Amino acid sequence: MGHALCVCSRGTVIIDNKRYLFIQKLGEGGFSYVDLVEGLHDGHFYALKRILCHEQQDREEAQREADMHRLFHHPNILRLVAYCLRERGPKHEAWLLLPFFKRGTLWNEIERLKDKGNFLTEDQILQLLLGICRGLEAIHARGYAHRDLKPTNILLGDEGQPVLMDLGSMNQACIHVEGSRQALALQSLGCVLYAMMFGEGPYDMVFQKGDSVALAVQNQLSIPQSPRHSSALRQLLASMMTVDPQQRPPIHLLLSQVEALQPPALGQHTTQI
Repeated sequence: MGHALCVCSRGTVIIDNKRYLFIQKLGEGGFSYVDLVEGLHDGHFYALKRILCHEQQDREEAQREADMHRLFHHPNILRLVAYCLRERGPKHEAWLLLPFFKRGTLWNEIERLKDKGNFLTEDQILQLLLGICRGLEAIHARGYAHRDLKPTNILLGDEGQPVLMDLGSMNQACIHVEGSRQALALQSLGCVLYAMMFGEGPYDMVFQKGDSVALAVQNQLSIPQSPRHSSALRQLLASMMTVDPQQRPPIHLLLSQVEALQPPALGQHTTQI
């Protein structure tokens, strides 16, 4: 289930016979915490996700999350560096050691630009969308669906390549992603595209006003006009957000459409910003 782990001195731990130094806390939510640590063997920074496990079911879910990471070896899906389970009295902590992305998430990037009165360019949007689609295609090819795709769950690498995280949302039994499940994933991807284009989610204002988002998604989305976006990009967004799930393009078709829209001069380097 894991490898030997020990707390060897204040602020350091050993995972897989490698020592890591605690640097700072990155965040927390629910029963999980994320710390920034430095590998003393290589000088690289890592994100150590610690999940508090109160009972057997919690341990099984943490193990499934680790298993999901191990399923994929893809540049647009977050990889697992190491996993271990640590006893803390009657409870346990599941530790997932993950790469650290100093640029943060796609949402961090969108907000940074908004603070300066800017937006992602269409070329940047298309490059990011290509990488996200490739990651989703790899997930679907394995018979899974992400189920929590949003800008805060997409990391940006040093070169701006998108990397899908939060694979714990796929921790149920293997599912078929045909029909409604894939259509739902495409709508979530459409919401991500909308956020990249306009700096906010398509239903953010509905939520802020206290109106029903569930009702809002049953109506055709009105896409704002902007000189920043081509008609082809707007049409792509409209196809993902159409009310009828059966009319949304499958991921392989969407991927080919996004590839066709890539700026020719970028060649093979089309998943970076």
